[in-house]
Amino acid sequence: MGTTVSFKRPDGKELQGYLAQPAQAAGAPAVVVIQEWWGLNDQIRGVAERLAQAGYLALVPDLYRGKMTVEKEEAHHLMSGLDFGDAATQDVRGAIQYLKTRSAKVGCVGFCMGGALTLLAAANDPELDAAVTWYGCPPLEYIDASKIKIPLQGHWATQDQFFPIAQVEGLTTKLKEAGVDFDFHRYLAHHAFGNEQAVGPGRIAETHYDPVWAQQAWDRTFTFFARHLR
Repeated sequence: MGTTVSFKRPDGKELQGYLAQPAQAAGAPAVVVIQEWWGLNDQIRGVAERLAQAGYLALVPDLYRGKMTVEKEEAHHLMSGLDFGDAATQDVRGAIQYLKTRSAKVGCVGFCMGGALTLLAAANDPELDAAVTWYGCPPLEYIDASKIKIPLQGHWATQDQFFPIAQVEGLTTKLKEAGVDFDFHRYLAHHAFGNEQAVGPGRIAETHYDPVWAQQAWDRTFTFFARHLR
């Protein structure tokens, strides 16, 4: 099981996170894991553990400072109160810098809200070596694709009502024009198809976990990280 750790942001403020360690931690590559809008819950800890079992140091920064929810309305409220620019350039970058003291290469993977933050981190955090976004994208005007110098992978749901596939088309165009090395995959699925806990009373009724597509996306994610972080 993982542990709670404290680390510093670039501005010196302290932040906590959940760190999952592989059996052979010495010299292992590392990955920052960015939460969905629910917070640092058991599901996202499970993602970190999955990466640790595959041989990666995995750190989930606590963007909501201890708050979490299973209610859609409260999740929206928590996400709306998050300063995305500060989260990407301070919280996430602090997590990357913390992992860089232990690993030569650090990747980032994020889901939903965390996927949007992953794209912002790819453009703004120079210590990052590779990034994977799962069904999450910020408004395109916030992405300066010319600043993305690392390999990027994306997993998108064609039936996504939160991040429409048309937005992904726009992102694809921006990345191509900037010459970014990216690898996008589309799945005939709904938003959060990789979250096995997303469906339930009071949660996002529009999401549907799809174990088949989720496994394929994970296989691609691990292949990508193995290529660029090991």
